[in-house]
Amino acid sequence: MNVIYRDNISLTGRDSAPYQYLQVKPVTGALGAELFGVDLGQNLDDAVIAEIRRALLEFQVIFFRDQKMTPEQHRDFGKRFGELHVHEYVKGLDDYPEIIRIIKTESDTKNFGGTWHSDVTYHTTPPLGSILYALDVPEVGGDTLFASQYLAYETLSEGMKDLLDGRTATHSAEPIYGKAGAFNQRYKDSTTMVKPEEEAPVLVTEQPIFRTHPETGRKALYVNGNFTTRIAGLSEADSAPILQRLYLHCTAPDFCCRFRWEKGSVAFWDNRCVQHYAVNDYAGQRREMHRVTVMGDAPY
Repeated sequence: MNVIYRDNISLTGRDSAPYQYLQVKPVTGALGAELFGVDLGQNLDDAVIAEIRRALLEFQVIFFRDQKMTPEQHRDFGKRFGELHVHEYVKGLDDYPEIIRIIKTESDTKNFGGTWHSDVTYHTTPPLGSILYALDVPEVGGDTLFASQYLAYETLSEGMKDLLDGRTATHSAEPIYGKAGAFNQRYKDSTTMVKPEEEAPVLVTEQPIFRTHPETGRKALYVNGNFTTRIAGLSEADSAPILQRLYLHCTAPDFCCRFRWEKGSVAFWDNRCVQHYAVNDYAGQRREMHRVTVMGDAPY
C-alpha cells in the first residue's frame, strides 16, 4: 500500500488514503515525517487531531516547523491525545507541572537524554508519547536521533525471538533517578530540574520484552539501556550479555532518522515503538526545550 504526501510521491508499506488537512513528507524509509499546514497553538478540530494521530501511528515520530506555543497551548495540545504525565522526579514549570524544562547551558558539559532510551518505562502505564518543543537551539548541533523498535523486533533472528517471546524484563527508575542515579548526580544542585527527594519513591515494574502496540497491532522490541535492569528469571549478570546485544541491535543505523532542530520546531514520538537519543555536540552553546508526555496503557 502507498501513502500520498505533499508532492504526490508514494512510499510503500503505509496507508494509501491521502491526508485531507495535512501535508506529510516522510524523512526516511525507516520512520519519521514532517507535517505542514497546521498551527499547534490553535484549538484544532477533532478531524485535524485525528490526522495528526494517524501520522504518528504511520511514521512513529512526526515533526513540525515554525510553531509558536505558550505553555498553556503546549499543555492543551498534548491533552488532545490523553492524560499528561507529571514527572515523578523532574520538576515541572511552577504553573504547568506537566511541562518539564530540558536545559543545557553554555557551561554544562552533559545533557539530558544523551543515551538511547524510551521515556519512563519503569511506569506501570508508560507513555504513549512525548511532545518536545524547541525554545532555544544551538547554531550547530543538538540534533535528536530516533530509532524504530518495530524494525528492531522484525529483524531479530528467529532464534532470538523464540528465546525471548513471552518473557518480561525489570524496568527501574534507580539507574537514572535513584539517589545515586545519573540524573541526581548531574543536577543535584539544580533548583529548576530536581524535585525534593522525599516526593517520589523509586518505581520498578515488569514489562514484556516484545510489546504489542495497542493501536497498530505491530510488535516492537521494548528494552532500553536507561531503565531495563534484567530479564525476569535471570540474574543481572546473566541478563547483561543478552540485553547488551539487544541494545546494540535496536539502534542500528538502518532503523534511525535524525532531526535537526530549529527554534519553534516540535517533535512528537510514539514511545511505544521508538527510542530516542539527544546528541551532545554543542559545547559552549545553550539549548532549551519544553516537553509534555502523554500517558499510555499497560504494555502487553
